[in-house]
Amino acid sequence: MAIGILSTLLAKSETILGSGHSSVVSMNLFVALLCGCIVIGHLLEESRWMNESITALAIGLCTGIVILLTTGGKSSHLLVFSEDLFFNYLLPPIIFNAGFQVKKKQFFRNFMTIMLFGAVGTLISFAIISLGAIHFFKKMSIGNLKIGDYLAIGAIFSATDSVCTLQVLNQDDTPLLYSLVFGEGVVNDATAVVLFKAIQSFDLPHINTTIALQFVGNFLYLFISSTLLGVLAGLLSAYIIKKLYFGRHSTDREVALMILMAYLSYMLAEFFYLSAILTVFFCGIVMSHYTWHNVTESSRVTTKHAFATLSFVAEIFIFLYVGMDALDIEKWRVVSDSPGKSVGVSAILLGLILVGRAAFVFPLSSISNLTKKAPSDKIDFKQQV
Repeated sequence: MAIGILSTLLAKSETILGSGHSSVVSMNLFVALLCGCIVIGHLLEESRWMNESITALAIGLCTGIVILLTTGGKSSHLLVFSEDLFFNYLLPPIIFNAGFQVKKKQFFRNFMTIMLFGAVGTLISFAIISLGAIHFFKKMSIGNLKIGDYLAIGAIFSATDSVCTLQVLNQDDTPLLYSLVFGEGVVNDATAVVLFKAIQSFDLPHINTTIALQFVGNFLYLFISSTLLGVLAGLLSAYIIKKLYFGRHSTDREVALMILMAYLSYMLAEFFYLSAILTVFFCGIVMSHYTWHNVTESSRVTTKHAFATLSFVAEIFIFLYVGMDALDIEKWRVVSDSPGKSVGVSAILLGLILVGRAAFVFPLSSISNLTKKAPSDKIDFKQQV
């Protein structure tokens, strides 16, 4: 009996060690690919062909093909990507650094336009996508979808991606466009979250003025609470560093406190069901304006490069994985059951998203331009497109 138990334990330990070693191999390969993305991206960027993100996508796609061939079509991934990894570890440094590095004067000068795009624009986009989905999907007979499902589709697809915006636009080359599009993405996050929660919690067939006012109240609560939490975290870090003067003893403590306070603001927002993106973004703005001026000169240089580096690596990680995920065999198996319908649904959603954006970008840009006196502050037609 003792020998039997021992052999079972040995077998289990071999399995654990084997799986542990395979994960180490995967991590080594993934880190090597990250290094490759940075080097190749830099060389290609020097030739003005493409940047690290596009390079990471291409390398991820090529790696996915190699993995598919070597595993006999079973998998295209080196790592198992979870939403916790993305939302808790990769997204915070990207959004925080965007707030930390943003041109504050440009951002707040266009704050009303950003709010117009992020709140009103998202509602317009949501309405068009939802109505379009109801009109087209009912004709396609894609399933027993209720009114709440169509509205949820509208809420999800009216949300924009801040990470991709950071990669497509350059803050120094197009400061106005960068602040508008990225700022809209941050406010849009709060609007889309409120919309989605409202759809899940409200009795949609019996919607009335009270429910509409409750929705507006929820949005204002989420936006103000999330912003205040980020501002308070930033001010608290500035106060602690100024009063205790960490730099007198250690630069490392100043840098560590700034990083941890920023991350704490993000996780607290998640804990209280607020918009964590909005919180950490405004935390970054406040820290760059107050905390950064209370630290030593060496800490200023260190924090600026540390935040930028963390954000940069997180972005490359995401795009590399997206390249691999494009060849996910499980997703393609689902599509293979009805490829025509899948392509049709994707094409309709893409069209509705473009129509939804055009429906608010052009009219709201015109309204915004009426309030601007300087030509440099106006959004010209090329930028609107």
